[in-house]
Amino acid sequence: MNRTVYSIDGKELRQIDLDDSVFGLPANEDVIWYAINNELANLRLGTASTKDRAEVHGSNAKPYKQKGTGRARRGDKKSPIMVGGGVVFGPKPRDFSYAMPKKAKRLAMKSILSMKIQDDRLKIVEDFTVDSSKTKDLVKILRSLGADERTVVVLKDNDSKVKLAGRNVPWLSFLSFDKLRAHDLFYGRRVIMLETAAKNLSAFYAKNAEAAE
Repeated sequence: MNRTVYSIDGKELRQIDLDDSVFGLPANEDVIWYAINNELANLRLGTASTKDRAEVHGSNAKPYKQKGTGRARRGDKKSPIMVGGGVVFGPKPRDFSYAMPKKAKRLAMKSILSMKIQDDRLKIVEDFTVDSSKTKDLVKILRSLGADERTVVVLKDNDSKVKLAGRNVPWLSFLSFDKLRAHDLFYGRRVIMLETAAKNLSAFYAKNAEAAE
């Protein structure tokens, strides 16, 4: 498929041929949901912890005698029904992460990219950087490209100058073409992709497909 490449001023420059196997697929909503939940699960710390009655610090002695008080029988102060006692079936530290099949993850990324193309929310832009590393210079470029809401910029490499310029912009995030995240891509209202990143994506997924076979 052919898409327009824009300058940093928002003007049309030329046409670029995008691989249909990456940018022209029907959206697979199931695998997209799977990929997003996988990323969120892998981010969970799993550090929540409570103490059961065996771990609570306290005396094992009965608070009062068994009979003659008219009150219910009580074992010790660490009982779960006592204030300050143990917790029944409370959370313990655990690992929530799990592995997702590589083919499914690649399909999810391609489905999201295709969806953004179909919804006209992905714009190919000529390669640029921000030599000054100033936020105002980067925001000026983004404004000229129509990006004023939750935006994802897909870079051709790990451009530290661009990332430094954009770190104070709350609605902006950066991804490298070979390290995409389904959550950021899917929920990004606008996706700005550098021209070289778009070309590299086709080669990157083609290479992974050959390696998997």
